Amino acid sequence: MKLDENNTQPIVKLNPKGLVAVADTTFFSHGDGLMVFREPNLKKNVWWSFVAYERSCDYLQGKNHLQHNDFDITAVVLDGRPGIRAVFDGIPVQMCQFHQKQIVKRYLTSKPKLAASQELKTIVDRLAYTTEQEFTTELIVWYEKWSEFLKQKTIDQNTGRWFYTHKRLRSAYRSLNTNLPYLFTYQKFPELNIPNTTNSLDGFFNRLKSLVYVHRGLNVQRRNKIIVEILKGRNSQNSPTKSSI
Repeated sequence: MKLDENNTQPIVKLNPKGLVAVADTTFFSHGDGLMVFREPNLKKNVWWSFVAYERSCDYLQGKNHLQHNDFDITAVVLDGRPGIRAVFDGIPVQMCQFHQKQIVKRYLTSKPKLAASQELKTIVDRLAYTTEQEFTTELIVWYEKWSEFLKQKTIDQNTGRWFYTHKRLRSAYRSLNTNLPYLFTYQKFPELNIPNTTNSLDGFFNRLKSLVYVHRGLNVQRRNKIIVEILKGRNSQNSPTKSSI
């Protein structure tokens, strides 16, 4: 279910000369999500919509709506979901470094046993404390060392077909290599003050859900009205700084 037109209008008029946006979607249950564009430095929600799925067309709707209302999106921070980056073609995109680390963790686990996996995890653990040049060099050196290891294949005795023995390790490396051009955007444009994670929005979503769950038992329509009031209220110029989320 979508918010009505009034509720998808930007609530806070920020400086139209430059808007850094963190954009992401959270779900309350299957097919019941909330997409938000947020200015992380000012902690202001500038656009939102209730969505059933996290689709590129919904992000495009948010982007177009902001631009049509004289917002100049100078950079955007995303969690790396495939296809979403293309929506912001021509705009500097920062891939959330925390989400990148979580992707690698899913492939390697938090305590990998293979030496190659352990070394790759060590490189990724330093992601937030290094530069693009240093990280790229470390990744190249790692790949050159383990390239033959990554090419190892295993034959399925039942089907006779082969598969890569270390496919999860390969997937972790491929994710890093694919997202590398977007992992250090914040360092390329220091004047824009781009965050390197979506933490501002992740934290907002966590607090939002805590507030909403106090009102369990409400139907979706009433719950969504509460969510909209929270979104609007958190943008109030009169709200105490300490309560901003």
